[in-house]
This record gives sequence, C-alpha cells and structure tokens, in this order.
Amino acid sequence: MQPEKVDVLVIGAGPAGTVAASIVNQAGYKVKIVEKQEFPRFVIGESLLPRCMEALEEAKFLDAVKARGYQQKNGAKFEKQGKICNYFFNDQFTDGWGWTWQVPRADFDHTLAKTVESQGVPVEYQTGVTAIQFHPDGTSTTTVEDKDGNTREIFARFIIDGSGYGRVIPKLFGMERPSNLPPRKAVFTHLVDTKRSMDDEPDRITIIVHDKAVWIWVIPFSTGITSVGYVADPGFFEQFTGTQEEIMRALIASQPYIAERMKDAELVFEPRVLQSWSSTTDKFYGDGFVLTGNVTEFLDPVFSSGVTLATVSSQIAGKLVVKKLKGEAVDWNKEYMDIMMQGVNTFRSYVMAWYEGTLDTIFFADDQDAEIKRKICSVLAGYVWDMENDYVKNHDTALKKLAKTIHLRDSIAYINNGFKD
Repeated sequence: MQPEKVDVLVIGAGPAGTVAASIVNQAGYKVKIVEKQEFPRFVIGESLLPRCMEALEEAKFLDAVKARGYQQKNGAKFEKQGKICNYFFNDQFTDGWGWTWQVPRADFDHTLAKTVESQGVPVEYQTGVTAIQFHPDGTSTTTVEDKDGNTREIFARFIIDGSGYGRVIPKLFGMERPSNLPPRKAVFTHLVDTKRSMDDEPDRITIIVHDKAVWIWVIPFSTGITSVGYVADPGFFEQFTGTQEEIMRALIASQPYIAERMKDAELVFEPRVLQSWSSTTDKFYGDGFVLTGNVTEFLDPVFSSGVTLATVSSQIAGKLVVKKLKGEAVDWNKEYMDIMMQGVNTFRSYVMAWYEGTLDTIFFADDQDAEIKRKICSVLAGYVWDMENDYVKNHDTALKKLAKTIHLRDSIAYINNGFKD
C-alpha cells in the first residue's frame, strides 16, 4: 500500500497541534492531524492567559471559542492567611489582551479540534504514532496505528509534534531530559459549586498559599462547576490517607478559605493525581520536524503557562514551517528556539520564585509600587517576550532584588517604629 502523502503531519490535536495546523492550512498546504486519544478527553491547564488569545485569533478559533460561553477571566487573585493580592490584566505594562477565559479543557480542546476540521484539516482520533523514519532530504515516513491495530504509513514534507505529555518524537529518538525543577504532585477534581456566591469574587481564579511551597488552585467555570487542585512536594500528601475522595475532602477541610464553600460539594469525578510532570528536551527542532507545546518543556501549573507556551510556540512554528515549505531559509535557533527559551526561562524564574517564597514577599507586601506591579502583571498575563519589561528582560535577578528591597524597607520601618515606641 502506498503511503498517504501530506505536506505537514501534525501529531496531537490539542491547542498546540490545532493552532499550528490551522496556520499551515491557511497558507494553502495539505495538513493532517493524528491524535492518539478520543475527544473530548480530560486534561488540566484550565485557566488561560491573555497572550494565547493572539494565537487563537491568528488560527481563526476565537469565534468558535466565544460561542462556547466560557467564564471570562480578567485577572488573578492570590490569597495567603487572609491577605489578598489582586492582578487585573487590563492594568498590565504590555500592550495586549486584557482578558481571556477559564475553560473545561475537554470541551475547549474539542472545540479547537472541531474548528480546525471545519477549516479542512482532517483529524484522525485514536491513532498513535509507532515509528518515524526521516529521510536525508528532511521528508519523513510515519507509521501510525489505529484503535483496531491496523497500521499504515504517512509521507510528509515536515512534521509538527504537538503531542503534549505524549512527547512522541522526544521519546522515539531519545531526546528527553529531566527538568531542573523538583518533582511535584497535584491532587485535583471538579466540584458542583453551589455555594459559589458566598465568595466575594466567585468567578475569578484564586491561587491560595496553603503552606510553604504548597498551593491550591480554585478555577470556576461558567457551568457552575469549579476545578480545585492542591499542588505540593509529594511528601506533603503522605499525611492524608483513605480513598482518593477522602483524601480530597480532607485537603479541602484543611484550608479555611474554601472549606465552607466546598464542604459536602458533589464531586464530578473521582479525584485524580498528576506528578513529576516537568521535563524538557535538548532541542526543539531537527531535520524535518519541530516540537511545540508541552513537547518542548512543561514547567508547572502555578501560573497557567502551559496553554500559552503551547499556542504561542505553535503560532511561531506554524509560520516558520510555511516559510520552510516555500523554500525560504529558516534559522531555527534564532527564529524559534531562542524565542521559546526566552519565554520558558522567564516563566521558570517566576515558578522558582513562587516555591522559594520570593513571590510571597512581593505579592503580599504593603504599599506596592504600582509600576512594578504592572510589569509583573504582564508576565502573569503571558507576555514573557516583552523585552521592554525589565521584569521579563531581567527575570532571573529582578524578583530577588525586589524581594530584598522589600525586606530591607520593612526592617527599617520595624526598627523605626521600635524607636518611636
């Protein structure tokens, strides 16, 4: 049997794969998506960032997503021991989108996949990649297997791997490397949030500092369902025993901020566990392929960076693939990997600062500098490529310097108050 021929084979029908497929398809090339799972399927990463709206817009997905009526997200709220820190995206430093959505990912991802199909890109579900042979000219022959065990081949001029946690090409070619972030664990579920109105801002995402390096996400959806997850070092969860539901309810009861709101709330599904998710690869590209989304590097769910890095990487990669197919030279290091590493490393600095407690000092400080807060807000909105923002440009040092300044200021104030007393 002769292999099926396409210009671009996309692996994965999540946000990364569908954004890339749409952009290449709009340029007039023949694209095909293969997806190992059946959709809709559950995945975490339910709170988007404004920067991903630009990618969704370029992929012509916005109208379809708007029609789903998802919960609009205008910012984020951080809570620690009764203290509140608010960030509103319309007050950010960078010129960009001032809002986005909180989405049940099963429905959101399915919406994107159906939309790209309506644009003329076929999506084959329950079809996994078992082997890839790259030819000297950069073309490839990919062997895929359907749910019934039938195999066939697809010949492509280029491959975009947006397979997410599946990490198809990195696994096939031994490219996986451990992240420098320590392993963490999440226990999470969806609940019927009948007491949502008791909160002061019931529809906004809340990130709760539960203990040092232990935090909780509370993500309300427009359906009346709320996603709740606890994230910590795996050892933190050893104090809780019983069934998954008993562990989840004990976790909820341990946090006053949400204990009353979620007490006896109906669980939509049995709590799930995700752990040791951080991983990376040596390179994000090679002869005949490019990696996008979580295939490049997934950091941590705390700042909702996953879908943003997925869609932006695919937005950039899709346009570079078009350029390549047109016969134009592409500097993959300069035009893709360096750019993506800028974004990844910026988010990484903020993730590390979160777990180290540096951001606790900044977020919950008194008398915060409004301009600095606007710059940090831009990062939280996903604008991690704005080099005019010194909290992006100097991401590895700026936060630590700011936290030290706050500590010094507060120490001087404490001493001065002591003398006054």
